Amino acid sequence: MSKLPIRVLVVDDSVVIRKLLGDLFAQDPAIEVAGFAADGRSALAKVAARQPDLVTLDIEMPEMDGLATLAELRRSYPRLPVIMFSTLTERGASATLEALALGATDYATKPSNTGSASLAAEAIRLDLIPKIKALCAETPHPAPVAAPSKARWPGSHRIDIVAIGSSTGGPNALMSVIPNLPPDFPVPVVITQHMPPIFTSSLAQMLGKRSVLVVEEAREGASLAPGHVWVAPGDFHMTITGGSPRLSLSQGPPENSCRPAVDVMFRSVAAVYQSRVLAVVLTGMGADGTAGARCIRSAGGEVIVQDQSTSVVWGMPGSIHANGLANAVYPLPDLAPEITRRVMASRIASSLRAARA
Repeated sequence: MSKLPIRVLVVDDSVVIRKLLGDLFAQDPAIEVAGFAADGRSALAKVAARQPDLVTLDIEMPEMDGLATLAELRRSYPRLPVIMFSTLTERGASATLEALALGATDYATKPSNTGSASLAAEAIRLDLIPKIKALCAETPHPAPVAAPSKARWPGSHRIDIVAIGSSTGGPNALMSVIPNLPPDFPVPVVITQHMPPIFTSSLAQMLGKRSVLVVEEAREGASLAPGHVWVAPGDFHMTITGGSPRLSLSQGPPENSCRPAVDVMFRSVAAVYQSRVLAVVLTGMGADGTAGARCIRSAGGEVIVQDQSTSVVWGMPGSIHANGLANAVYPLPDLAPEITRRVMASRIASSLRAARA
């Protein structure tokens, strides 16, 4: 990856946005503007000429839009980090998820009309700049992939729920996991992906179209059913309440600067399901999920994480691994089979134990 300063090419047809981003980056000594482009064709030429470390890419542009530009970029520069910069609308959310499927690394949202240029700039600074730094950070040698934990294999506890947490790079990782779960998957799946409102609805729809399982954005009071996947809505924490487990949504304080937060969901599944939890932590920036994973392990549940080599950012799974909370570490293509295997094996073992009792 690049060394500081990080050279960013800004691609946007809006003069206002180009100036706003240029001014913001100029205030940060870790970032340098490699150039500006107002459309896709100009962007492709400037990537070749300036060799930036990262590109911010608008979606709606004349002549050659962001999706077409991204497709061309990926042919010649498959590893160049690209952050889509889109509007917080249903159309923007759908296009952003399409861009992620085409190979965009991450996304940031343009602020809605705040009535204040300073507030808009601050919102962008808090959302976009940490992502630029995370995607262009020097990373250590990838940690080795761990073998499955043998202490509890094929499982001394029945698994009754799968809880998944993800952030940066998560939508694409989820597209690799959820559509590859089988139609007879016997437990509910709950997902907290760091995303704003509207985007989570689009994510649930896209996952649902590609999956044999039913995927929905979570709603208050919904009952958890086997083979049903629930995605936490943007700006709401999602928790599970029991005896007869149901979903609950709240707008309590953000945790780890996130709402929804993985820690909130993990704590609730540990409280309701105790040892009967399989938690999965996918690619993501930061450490959200670590405290919740500790609760799950303390209750006797299992935690597996995505490995460093297949993660866009190994922040969340890496934190869990570094804290000794991961039962095992797997590359992304192995996660859906491993989730299925652990769930099925635990339930077969539980049935055999019950039959012998």
